[in-house]
Amino acid sequence: MTEYIASITSQESINACSVVGDWSGMLDIGMMKMTLVLHIQQDPHGALSATVDTLEHKINGTPIDWISFDGESLKFEMKAAFAKFEGSLIDNKSEISGQFIQAGQSFPLVFECGIKSIEAPNRPQEPKLPYPYTEEHVFYENPRVGITLSGTLTLPLSKSPSPAVLLIASAGPCDRDEAGLGHKPFLVLSDHLTRQGIAVLRFDKRGCGKSTGNYNKATSQDFANDVLSGVEYLKSRKEVNANQIGLIGHSEGGFIAPMVAAKSKDVAFIVLMAGAGVNGEELLYAQDALIKRSLGETEETIEQNHKFQKQLFALLKKEPDPQIAAGQFHDIAKNHMAILQGNSGKVTLEGLEAQANCINTEWFRYFLVLDPSTALKQVLVPVLALNGELDLQISPTQNLPVISKSLEEGGNKDFTIVEMPKLNHLFQTCQVGSIEEYAKIEETISPSALNLIAKWILERTIQKEK
Repeated sequence: MTEYIASITSQESINACSVVGDWSGMLDIGMMKMTLVLHIQQDPHGALSATVDTLEHKINGTPIDWISFDGESLKFEMKAAFAKFEGSLIDNKSEISGQFIQAGQSFPLVFECGIKSIEAPNRPQEPKLPYPYTEEHVFYENPRVGITLSGTLTLPLSKSPSPAVLLIASAGPCDRDEAGLGHKPFLVLSDHLTRQGIAVLRFDKRGCGKSTGNYNKATSQDFANDVLSGVEYLKSRKEVNANQIGLIGHSEGGFIAPMVAAKSKDVAFIVLMAGAGVNGEELLYAQDALIKRSLGETEETIEQNHKFQKQLFALLKKEPDPQIAAGQFHDIAKNHMAILQGNSGKVTLEGLEAQANCINTEWFRYFLVLDPSTALKQVLVPVLALNGELDLQISPTQNLPVISKSLEEGGNKDFTIVEMPKLNHLFQTCQVGSIEEYAKIEETISPSALNLIAKWILERTIQKEK
């Protein structure tokens, strides 16, 4: 049995009169369970800082933006995850019992002294060294805003310049592997493509991993500019065919790829993995309903939440000042709680306010009104758009027809639209497509999706030249 541990610290190092040290807790949010390890440090001046490891997801060192402790009560906030925790020391100060609040819901969470370990999930598709290609850790600049992006470039062992792709990750503070839920999709995808003769650049988003910049202040347009810098970097590499540089965008990356392709003449083709055709607002309404149905929520509950979302979104579109908007969220949340009339389950007023405030960001305001069809109509290079049949986050039924129509209206002569049977949002072979399945499935990306992407790219690059 293989085990991995976030860090090693003896339980005796935890002072009974403080929270400094390591704490472990199991968070059950219904869709999945996660083992969290909380590391709390104190500097010489008495100020606290902390990080969190999520063991099932193999994510270590997620920073906590704000933490306070008054001798009994502990509070902290993780802005990137739109989450916070409030708890108190109990049981002779060996436990911290409280509530974890995220996305409008509150979940009980008890941290116990010390470190827990879990069995590492089996991920058979992750490549093992040595690789039959060259791997480089690279840095390049986005001179538009003065930040440095860090990534990994994999290069086929070829005597002639290779076609290349740049991978664009989904929403959230992603690293170069798009790591999450114990999977590393971009590691698996880049390995497969490079073995087929295609160079691949994958990178940490700004403010994530080894890339500089402020993730929390960035919008999809800012991420698009970072991608443009990546394209320019690939052009500078002698191992890359500068006329055959493409983009592969997953989820939000599927919004961004057309934005970049519409602007840059250096993009030769794009692949949209669960890309969207409708704007962010319409996408989120459908996503919420599909996920809630998969969890067994009633149609009445789904409709009530839809009305709540519409009020929040309307306020965000109307009021540009985040502080003013935040002041009005309380009334919207309070009215929604009154409508629920005791049928709120785990939903609390505080949780609803937290949900509202979490979307009160520059990124969300931009995403809400972002219409990918505008850019799609300007894309004339080859496009492959694929969705999983059981994708609950970006519905193929809602989005693939719009993508097809937009490309056709724009005059694109080479586009391929594919709905892949029995695949979910991560392109895993699944049963129902629920988020709860993601971590449980050993497969990271279906071989059918990997082979389709590679074949399509090769037909428009290496094989086209023969």
